[in-house]
Amino acid sequence: MIYPRKLQVWLIDDSPADRALAEEAFVQCRADCNLTTFASGLDTLTALHLPGVVLPDVILLDLQMPGMDGFEVLKVLKEQELVQYIPVIMLTTSQSEQDVQQAYQQRASAYLTKAVTFEAFLAQVKSFVEFWVKAQLATRL
Repeated sequence: MIYPRKLQVWLIDDSPADRALAEEAFVQCRADCNLTTFASGLDTLTALHLPGVVLPDVILLDLQMPGMDGFEVLKVLKEQELVQYIPVIMLTTSQSEQDVQQAYQQRASAYLTKAVTFEAFLAQVKSFVEFWVKAQLATRL
């Protein structure tokens, strides 16, 4: 029997509070995955090229960040052969139709608006992990 490795999730978000909430949500929903967080797109892009890096199975990307915003990070990710096919999910507070369209035009895999309450965010994280764990299992069969 093949046992899948733990799902590798990278979260890119400039907000320390949002990163901490995500870490807590992943713990509380007993997510069978490894969550790695980054404070900026530049930190993420640097980590991609470190020796021995474990590449993510899926990336959660905030849109509104100083320096490189989410669209700029997405553009660079989709141009790099190493990670261009890794699904990138925009995770943001923006509900702008223009932002949604731009994300999909730049090849985001999905666009998810951050839940307002922690309980709702916890439910989002649980659904997200369940979906991607099943997707990972399906690709390994």
